[in-house]
Amino acid sequence: MNPKSETAAKWGFVLNPTAGNYFAEKYLEKLKAVIKTKNLDAEVRLTQYKGHGTKLAEEFYKEKFNHIVAVGGDGTINEVASFLIDKPGVKMGIVSAGTGNDTIQLLGFPNRFEDKDWDIFLEGNTVKIDTGVCNGKAFLNGMGLGFDAHVAAQNYTEDGSVKRKGGDKYLYHILKTLLTYKEHTFKILNGREHSESEYFMSTIANGRRFAAKYFITPEAISDDGLLDVCLVKKIGLLSRIRLFMQVPTGTHISDKNVEYFKTDSLKIHFDEKVPFHLDGELFFDKELSVSLKPKSLEIIYNPYGKHYLSF
Repeated sequence: MNPKSETAAKWGFVLNPTAGNYFAEKYLEKLKAVIKTKNLDAEVRLTQYKGHGTKLAEEFYKEKFNHIVAVGGDGTINEVASFLIDKPGVKMGIVSAGTGNDTIQLLGFPNRFEDKDWDIFLEGNTVKIDTGVCNGKAFLNGMGLGFDAHVAAQNYTEDGSVKRKGGDKYLYHILKTLLTYKEHTFKILNGREHSESEYFMSTIANGRRFAAKYFITPEAISDDGLLDVCLVKKIGLLSRIRLFMQVPTGTHISDKNVEYFKTDSLKIHFDEKVPFHLDGELFFDKELSVSLKPKSLEIIYNPYGKHYLSF
């Protein structure tokens, strides 16, 4: 971990106004007030389309901003981080303003900042965390295949846009998918070990929490050089419901139908293209190559909060 740099801080805020069902748009005034009150050398730029956060992060970096902060949901955070990974001389920050807000949990900050959280955030304490990569695309918190990817898919329109207020129906989508989902056969290569089976769900993660309250990978540490993998075998409806009730406490990993292990890479093959999500963003493919980049992102964390770090 590193204390705040002696170099003058120059803050670039990338804000997605549509995040959190437009909560972030309303949060803009609060952000401006913080900048003024704290007398920050700062600029705020708003995203206008999917992927714009990556472009804005690049612009800030080229303009010598040494603190680049994503203000939005996990998708916005992913976009900003995707550019900043392995970039020297810059610290990333996260101010959650989305719906699920799972990535912020890695770092010990709450879903919504209060004044005391801003004070801690602006101390600029940093840690270098690991980042995951799947088929060349980055993820910070985790990725999902099977059941949870199909749940995520229902939050998108046919043109790939996120449905407005889709988060309000998340529990409904979960319950519906619990009843209707049909397992796919996964072929998994983990080092020299091969396995082929029908899995209900596969989660590969650097963080612990998904969809705001589900601790699918409850032993994950974000800077230990390993990804946590949780595989749920093909199970019947009653077992699905039973495991679903256990996931908020993380006790599902002791179930006989769950395989849980740590690795730094693995490959997954399907016979057809299937949905998968990276930090909640949806993609489709049949061949997945997953790996880890150890300590590849310097990011602001809360040393006084409950984080998922090794110290």
